[in-house]
Amino acid sequence: MENLAEVSSFIIPLILAITMHEAAHGFVAYKCGDNTAKAMGRVSFDPIKHIDLFGTFLLPAFLYLSHAPFLLGWAKPVPVNFNRLNNPRRDTILVAIAGPFTNVILAYISALLTHIDNFITPEQAPWTFANLYLSVKINIVLAVFNMLPILPLDGGRVLNSLLPPRIAYRHAKSEPYGMIIIILLFMLPSLKFAYYFIWLPADALRDVILHLAGIG
Repeated sequence: MENLAEVSSFIIPLILAITMHEAAHGFVAYKCGDNTAKAMGRVSFDPIKHIDLFGTFLLPAFLYLSHAPFLLGWAKPVPVNFNRLNNPRRDTILVAIAGPFTNVILAYISALLTHIDNFITPEQAPWTFANLYLSVKINIVLAVFNMLPILPLDGGRVLNSLLPPRIAYRHAKSEPYGMIIIILLFMLPSLKFAYYFIWLPADALRDVILHLAGIG
């Protein structure tokens, strides 16, 4: 039962974070002129429309329970036809940052909700507080990870939109290999990639969010 409670306190905030992240992409794309995600029902808070069994459940749970040095997971990407956006280069950036920005907002809200300790202590409601603490962590890590400047991540979309057209075209060709590149970077401990590009930025962002939430 303890393992079940531990997994659920991780999986629930993860599903919420991923669902809101993907729905935000689809919503902003719709507002910017592309109704692809809207027509496919992906502008939705229904997690079933976004989750990927392996990427959303099995892999993150395995990494978490095995105390892996990093967490990795994904959802089904929201389909966006970037050519249908009103201003493709500008709106691609807006669509891309919508997901990570939503995760930052969720982390902030979760941090604010820990103030319920004025009425009920973590010892009295350990599962509730575990969800809130992990929601802060998960949303921050998702925001930082997705802003890595590697396609097909959101940060890669932003970078591609900022590059001169000729260089952007060449950069776009790296997208099919992006996840392989990311996994290799994580697997090379000598680079300390996760430490410098995930955990350090995540710690800095967490400190800002906790400060704004009046914690610490």
